[in-house]
Amino acid sequence: MAKSENQKKKLLVLKDFFERETDENHPANMAQLLDYLSTQGIHAERKSVYSDIQMLQEYGLDIVAKKGKYGGYYLASRDFELPELKLLVDAVQSSKFLTDRKSLALIQKLSGLCSRHEASQLRRQVVVRGRVKTMNESIYYNVDRIHDAIAENAQIRFRYYDWGVDGRRHYRDSPYIASPYALCWDNENYYLIAYSARHGITHYRVDKMDTIVKTGRPRIQTDETKSLDLPGYAKKVFGMFGGDERTVRMRFENSLAGVVIDRFGHDCILIPDGEDHFVFTAAVIDSPLFLGWVAGFGQKVQLLGPPQLVEEYREMLAGTLSLYD
Repeated sequence: MAKSENQKKKLLVLKDFFERETDENHPANMAQLLDYLSTQGIHAERKSVYSDIQMLQEYGLDIVAKKGKYGGYYLASRDFELPELKLLVDAVQSSKFLTDRKSLALIQKLSGLCSRHEASQLRRQVVVRGRVKTMNESIYYNVDRIHDAIAENAQIRFRYYDWGVDGRRHYRDSPYIASPYALCWDNENYYLIAYSARHGITHYRVDKMDTIVKTGRPRIQTDETKSLDLPGYAKKVFGMFGGDERTVRMRFENSLAGVVIDRFGHDCILIPDGEDHFVFTAAVIDSPLFLGWVAGFGQKVQLLGPPQLVEEYREMLAGTLSLYD
């Protein structure tokens, strides 16, 4: 490559160097900068490099000069600070819907947003091996296809499956057709909230969806979908398990106030009931998982109504106890 062509790329080479090789604890002095340029086939004088650094600063790079015996130049700020990247890495490696391979690939990409020295701190956090991770690599692309369908107001067709005791996928008989409206994150899984002609407003585990394609038809609009409160829907459903919506009254010990607020939001109304308890009313989707949530608190929670749900809860508890007779 001609010398003039090497000189043309000098600014880009310096930009990459500051981004990948420097941070507050690893400044580069002028001798190191000149040596690096030389390894890239670029001959430079000190004066020209000073001018290049000034130009990069004017471009927007926060290059700072550190004084002292071990001083030099380094990139002081980036789009993402190291603590923010650590949070993102934690989210990626703890996400059950991502496979080990996809988690490691994403973390590698996140590592490219800091210096190589700081990237080593991110790699030390990678402990995804041994955690429960999904076996469906395609979920990463399923989410993208669903977002596209929502943006284009399109129905989708897909296959849906369950895992059998043989460890294999067992596809349900015929393809599903649904109008997608939102993706929801609940209990470490992605769910699609959609409308289907058969079930009305319903939801599907995204990691159990396969062969997602747009049908070319617009989404179905009904009074139910037009009035759909997506955050409210997710709040009512326990473990994204379907059922009928009911208004439920419950009596909690005061120690569980935080649990109720975390689950139903800070706008929920807790009505004192004596010195040690409060009563709370909420709309929930009646399901075994909701009753299991209540049972998990033992004698600290009492279902007060409606009577039919109280009876269902009593029968569930009795059935469970019968296993231990």
